Amino acid sequence: MKTNDKIIIGRLESISLPDLAIDDLQVRIDTGAQTSSLHVDNIKKFHKNGKPCVKFDIHPDIHNVSSIVPCSAYIYDIRRIKSSNGSTEQRYVIKTTMILGENTWPIEITLTDRSDMSYLMLLGREAMKERILVDPSKVFLESRLEKKADLKP
Repeated sequence: MKTNDKIIIGRLESISLPDLAIDDLQVRIDTGAQTSSLHVDNIKKFHKNGKPCVKFDIHPDIHNVSSIVPCSAYIYDIRRIKSSNGSTEQRYVIKTTMILGENTWPIEITLTDRSDMSYLMLLGREAMKERILVDPSKVFLESRLEKKADLKP
């Protein structure tokens, strides 16, 4: 759904991260978080073509932890991030493409352990800036539009 050239989304949405071969990932929208964060395991730094990279594992289906997608990406930045419990940690930041409904744009994501959280990814303010309005009373608004488009003859 769009209004004033901004996408209206709910507090939960389904996105794709095609650069990481992740499709239909449920994310929690968090306007209180500056940067988006993604739950990953087995983070290891390495170099590719002389540039720092990181490899990691993603469990895209929270209900099936045996499903693992190995990923790698160039390190975009390293930042000190204050988590919701008040502790500060240093995290790798990657830049990757996000697809939400029919919309695609690059976002920055910090990699962290979110195993104690309900959702594998939080979508923060930086990723939404100047593109999105959030209706916290709704869920899967943009995802639902995508599904309706798939059903048209």
